[in-house]
Amino acid sequence: MTAHTPAPRRRLRRRIAVVSTVAAGGLLLAACGGNDMEGMAHGSGSSASATAGQTTGGNPAPGAFNDADVMFAQMMIPHHEQALVMSELADGGASDAEIKTLAADIEQAQDPEIQTMKSWLKAWGKPESAEESMPGMGHGSGGMDHQMSGMMSEEDMKKLKAAKGAEFDRMFAEMMIEHHKGAITMAEDEQKNGRNATAKKLAADVVKTQSAEVEKLEKILDRL
Repeated sequence: MTAHTPAPRRRLRRRIAVVSTVAAGGLLLAACGGNDMEGMAHGSGSSASATAGQTTGGNPAPGAFNDADVMFAQMMIPHHEQALVMSELADGGASDAEIKTLAADIEQAQDPEIQTMKSWLKAWGKPESAEESMPGMGHGSGGMDHQMSGMMSEEDMKKLKAAKGAEFDRMFAEMMIEHHKGAITMAEDEQKNGRNATAKKLAADVVKTQSAEVEKLEKILDRL
């Protein structure tokens, strides 16, 4: 594995602020539930958005797309960003060698995926934020006011940031297992409901990679 260079602290602070806002605000609600996601995906059918991606000139996700593809990217970006914050905290908090290695692997895999998904949304003419796509579905939207699947709360993140050594290692493993399982659910929804081949391929990669990491984390927990 290539050497890992810790991210600048200002980058970590910025990410903590972003994901705390996402977790507390609850705008990422129904994306996590398979049934809700399916309903959103089917709502667009073969609308104009499904053909807007059929452009040339280096489109990172060419071909047809639907609302499920858009929602997958909009939801997975902040989900990945929180995983990066958690992994960056391992630089000063973890004591276990396997935890440190896995945290570095997560950063190296998910940071590029964030940039990839942002490029899709730009090419599709869609905002990065789900709240911009669905005004009124953030605060005060009743049943929609839920956290995204697997997302840690602001309080969870504060506890992880404060933990050190063996306490951090166990907390990180437990939280990341839950976080990864949420991402896997979202990716499986995309495989089922999405239309864009590029987006579905990344979803398949997420399922494969993060399922393997869940197994590793569970083995680490068994010996901690």
